[in-house]
Amino acid sequence: MRAGMLRLVPVILFLAACGGAAGTSGSASAGAAPAAARGPSPEELAAIARGDSLFNGGGCQRCHGQKGVGAQNGPSLVAGPWLHVDGSKAQIAALITRGVPREEFKNSERPFAMRPRGGPMNLTDAQVQDLAAYVVSISRAKSAR
Repeated sequence: MRAGMLRLVPVILFLAACGGAAGTSGSASAGAAPAAARGPSPEELAAIARGDSLFNGGGCQRCHGQKGVGAQNGPSLVAGPWLHVDGSKAQIAALITRGVPREEFKNSERPFAMRPRGGPMNLTDAQVQDLAAYVVSISRAKSAR
């Protein structure tokens, strides 16, 4: 878990430097800043760290590459358009839960289906939420640069 938290430090520092999530503006009046401008809550940071450990220590990175940069068997999760969802945490969690049958792939050259709940990982509902939080965090951090 400690290694997962250490890998999360650049994301936390980036979010703090940018005032929170990508796309927020500094036009809100003092004392009434939108929640997104305040950055992730401690609970969300903990979920992202757990998701990082699941993603990079489990089967996800085999297809999507370390840190989600993409690989031969899976698309990048940090760059480019979303292929099967809109990029929201709820839709990412739903996709992880149900998987993607090979017949639904947008790129027919990818050899393996995305199995539901991480296949052999058999992720719990809580782990799916943690993993979705991590994927959202890496996609937003990349797109805000």
